[in-house]
Amino acid sequence: MILYHGGTDIVKEPKIISAEQGRDFGFGFYTTDIYEQAAKWAKRQGRIRRKQAVLNIYEFDSGKAAEKLNYKEFMDYSVEWLEFIVNNRSNPRFKHDFDIVFGKIANDDVGETVQAVVDGLMPLDFALEKLTFMRANNQYAFCSEKSLSCVTFTNFQEVG
Repeated sequence: MILYHGGTDIVKEPKIISAEQGRDFGFGFYTTDIYEQAAKWAKRQGRIRRKQAVLNIYEFDSGKAAEKLNYKEFMDYSVEWLEFIVNNRSNPRFKHDFDIVFGKIANDDVGETVQAVVDGLMPLDFALEKLTFMRANNQYAFCSEKSLSCVTFTNFQEVG
């Protein structure tokens, strides 16, 4: 499976990013299988940093990951998905034991709804009902060093 990571740097050797609290699936290296989503993110980062936008391309060995790693999939919005994101975003001591997490991304519209739950302004059930009407992208978060063995850099493209 092909995965993409957008940014302003060529990332031949992915690393777990642990400096940013508030990530949907915790600390990790984030990718997607949606080209347009990664390219849009790369262009946004390029504008912010005033650098060339770069789309990194990887081969993901999903069979190896499913067989050898603690792999969590959130196929749809659910209470479990929402609680997981709320914990990762709001609790600096929250740690999960998954090597790889796959699921819906809290994009701008979805993110506002999630943040309303984090801030205590919206109950979970109402937020989930609202989310069913929102289009979402997805993400793969590689959350452990051993998970990175399932991802191989193949190429990059300058975008934008």
